[in-house]
Amino acid sequence: MPDPHRVVADAEALLQRVSPEGRRLAQRQRERRNRALIRAFLRVIAAVGAILVAAVAWGVVIGPIGQMGFLAVLVAMAIAAGVIFAMSHEPEETVQSLAASDITLLPQKTEAWLQRQRPALPAPAQRLADGIGLKLEALAPQLVNLDPREPAAAEVRKLLATELPELIEGYARVPAGLRSDSRNGIAPDKQLVEALGVVDSELARMSADLATGDLQKLATQGRYLELKYKDDQGI
Repeated sequence: MPDPHRVVADAEALLQRVSPEGRRLAQRQRERRNRALIRAFLRVIAAVGAILVAAVAWGVVIGPIGQMGFLAVLVAMAIAAGVIFAMSHEPEETVQSLAASDITLLPQKTEAWLQRQRPALPAPAQRLADGIGLKLEALAPQLVNLDPREPAAAEVRKLLATELPELIEGYARVPAGLRSDSRNGIAPDKQLVEALGVVDSELARMSADLATGDLQKLATQGRYLELKYKDDQGI
């Protein structure tokens, strides 16, 4: 007889895979992979073109390259293509790489790291992880003009590069058989879900605070222009 708890878990996982948040994040991952492949393909074309130009120049200036030269050109093309495609693979993000990341790239890197941890999370936590991923996507453009020395930048870095990874890694250290066990109080699965809910809310607050700052700057700039040009017209 099927385990009812397992059936429920599988159903939640299926719902998660077809959720709007999950589909959007999966689409973004595919788009990133496609962009990386296109860039690699263009680099291969450029490298092959450079090799062909060098072979033609050799034939014009020095003499025909001959059969061995032709084989050498083919080998050089194959090596160039292999190296370029190998280098186009983005390295997996780690906690250490998150800590060393530039603040403007941190949301994207944290999102990529979190998506790699997602399969090991319980279904409710996976839904929250997807929501956090979308908030990270929205947060990224807000950090472009943020001074890394400002307190807001330090707050974002602490949450994304320290507190969130520590939360996920702490959960991962709990043996799988004990994650739903609440005999010593609240179960680790539930603790994780509640903590991720706090992270989700905190990201929403940070984004709102940054947006408020941008709106205040826009209003100040608009007031400045209004005073400046109205005064100029009145002179």
